[in-house]
Amino acid sequence: MTAMPVTPERPGLRERKKLRTRAAIRRATLRLVTEQGYEATTIEQIAAAAEVSPSTVVRYFPVKEDILLTEAQDTLLEARLLARPPGEEPLESLRAVVVEAVTTALTHEPAETRLRARLLTEVPAIRARLTETTAESARRLSRAVAQRTGRDPDDLEVRVFTAAVLGALREATLHWAEHGRGDDLIALLDRTVDILKAGLTLRPPGPARP
Repeated sequence: MTAMPVTPERPGLRERKKLRTRAAIRRATLRLVTEQGYEATTIEQIAAAAEVSPSTVVRYFPVKEDILLTEAQDTLLEARLLARPPGEEPLESLRAVVVEAVTTALTHEPAETRLRARLLTEVPAIRARLTETTAESARRLSRAVAQRTGRDPDDLEVRVFTAAVLGALREATLHWAEHGRGDDLIALLDRTVDILKAGLTLRPPGPARP
């Protein structure tokens, strides 16, 4: 197992412009959804609020749900996964990079993160799209898992492992969202990984304490 160094590179002018446009579209969407609700918010309204054309919004985010779900950070997660210490268990590596990403979101965008979580419980289309994007992320991160373990990205074991871990972490996030977002999300993610490490054994609950 090997780790590859990650050398941050400053994006070029064109890439920085794209990032600013994506951020403007996302900010406009979050504001409009907060003010008037998800269903009432249209692509045309988002474009006007972000001062871009509707076609630009669709070019960056093919469906409206993507504005609230995709962060275009799969590349960063993949790089961070490859940079984890040599010899670290793949499950621990995935735990580390996902927890780091979620911690960053909760620290720097707490209101936006909680709004997205609430919408997951209220809008079926967003929840369905989350399942799709999780699968897409799993396929991409499978490459890093395969590289760290010396396997082929298309190996069944690699695909099942990565999809299972990300799917489980998605369920932990949904559990957090469905229960009022009052629990510690990071603790729930850690607990989820511990469940996977225990081999998915499920025992009946112990007797209630008096």
